[in-house]
Amino acid sequence: MTEFLLGATTMATLVAGLVFLRFHRRTHDRLFLFFAAAFWLESASRILMWRINPLDENETVIYLIRLVSYGLILAAIVDKNLRRRRN
Repeated sequence: MTEFLLGATTMATLVAGLVFLRFHRRTHDRLFLFFAAAFWLESASRILMWRINPLDENETVIYLIRLVSYGLILAAIVDKNLRRRRN
C-alpha cells in the first residue's frame, strides 16, 4: 500500500509540474517555471525514496532534494514580488 501511495504522489507531482510548464508557456512568467522545476524535484525525491526504501524517509539525500525544491518555491515567490515592485 505504501508503494502505491508513493507512486500516486509521484504521478501527481509530475502532472503538477506539467501544468505549471503549460502556464509558463502561455504567460512566459518565471514563477510557473520555478514551480514546475520544484514539483519535478519533488517527484524525483519520491522516486529516490521508492528506490532506497519506501518506509525510510531518514535519508539525507531525500531531505536535500526537498530542501532545494522548497527553496525554489520560495525563490519564485520572492522573485515575483521583487519584479512587481520594480515595475
